[in-house]
Amino acid sequence: MRPAPPAPPPAGIDAWVAAFAYEGVARELVARLKYRNARAAVPWLGAIAAGVAQRRLYVPRVLDAPDVVTWPPTVAERRRGRGFDHAELLARVVSRRLGPTAESLLRRLDGSPQTGRSAAARRAGPRFAPIGACQGRRVLVVDDVATTGSTLSSCARALKGGGAASVVAVTVARTPLPGR
Repeated sequence: MRPAPPAPPPAGIDAWVAAFAYEGVARELVARLKYRNARAAVPWLGAIAAGVAQRRLYVPRVLDAPDVVTWPPTVAERRRGRGFDHAELLARVVSRRLGPTAESLLRRLDGSPQTGRSAAARRAGPRFAPIGACQGRRVLVVDDVATTGSTLSSCARALKGGGAASVVAVTVARTPLPGR
């Protein structure tokens, strides 16, 4: 699996790291988790994501450690169908590795999944509202993959609107930048 090269964070995100380029084996692992209930890789993927965040953001003191870990909630219909929220599972592993609690801080306002939408529709992103205590907290958002970055941007907009001091993100994978 190829490491994800550095990329600028999506709008509203103060810093962002990803473990892998979203291709090959990394893409297959994420797809198996999301669509085939293959949860065996969750502890490993979460540990990798936590390690990348630790090494690239927190140990070198680029940023202060997060106060809380959260995730962008999946569409309610998908959660019911799968029986779990894959981003929540990953966030809980990351929180155990890094120390701060994992809390549900966001509520999804729309019911349409990002998967299968056009790039333009994905860029519009899902909409979220803060539901947890964000005021003055440094929040780490954990997700499986970022393609356009719009989900992370939407999370940041909602969390900062709820008073978060900063919003940082870590994803297991991200789509390679064009031309790479």
